[in-house]
Amino acid sequence: MKCIILGSGTSTGVPMVGCGCAVCSSDDPRDVRTRASLLIRHGGKNILVDTATDLRHQALREKVRHIDAVLFTHPHADHVNGIDDLRGFHFLHKRVVPCFASAATFATLMNGFSYIFREHEGSSYTPLLKAHNISAPFELFGLTVIPVPLTHGAISALGYRIGNFAYLTDCNEIPQSSLPLLWGLEILVIDGLRWNPHPSHFNIETAIAAVSRLRPGRTILTHLSHDVLYSDGVRLPSGFEFAYDGMELELEDTD
Repeated sequence: MKCIILGSGTSTGVPMVGCGCAVCSSDDPRDVRTRASLLIRHGGKNILVDTATDLRHQALREKVRHIDAVLFTHPHADHVNGIDDLRGFHFLHKRVVPCFASAATFATLMNGFSYIFREHEGSSYTPLLKAHNISAPFELFGLTVIPVPLTHGAISALGYRIGNFAYLTDCNEIPQSSLPLLWGLEILVIDGLRWNPHPSHFNIETAIAAVSRLRPGRTILTHLSHDVLYSDGVRLPSGFEFAYDGMELELEDTD
């Protein structure tokens, strides 16, 4: 299984429009961050985690030819507003793609993007996605996908664990009941927005504290803002590092 960080940035992306700070004007390509999302490749299948605002750019950059399933973490705009970019794949392959999310996330998606999920009377536009509400582990292309409930400020979000890998973007707390779902990880990708505190995201300090209870082999902080210079990753404790767009993670065992 290979995981590719399609986007490692926060909701504004980095550089942020109108900003000339040290990060936004950095010449390090790892400081250029599109909106947070992930691609999982396994057995010839591509599983997308979130349809980020920059999905079209990300898919072109990584030469993604097809999407076979989508996992949604939560309904915030930077994680779902690229959903329309799935149309290009559909025009080529004519497949209805299964997607998985909580009922609350689907309520928002159905309100804003109903045309993607159902056929409209008198229109030739066919559905692109088939919705599957999830609240428990499920099988997908030979993989066991475990939804991990998270707290993201005033709302709930989902992380996902597959084998020894977990992806926990957009959260500021891991509920006690979710901790057993995250033992024994080889690689953990987790929200680490910035150095200063934030009301609905882990900052770098609180992310490190949360991960100290889990002790994964490797921890990668994502959803990074323009307050985080990639080269400052040298300040992180051993076992921690910053994500960057296009980062590839190889995992041998999936279950």
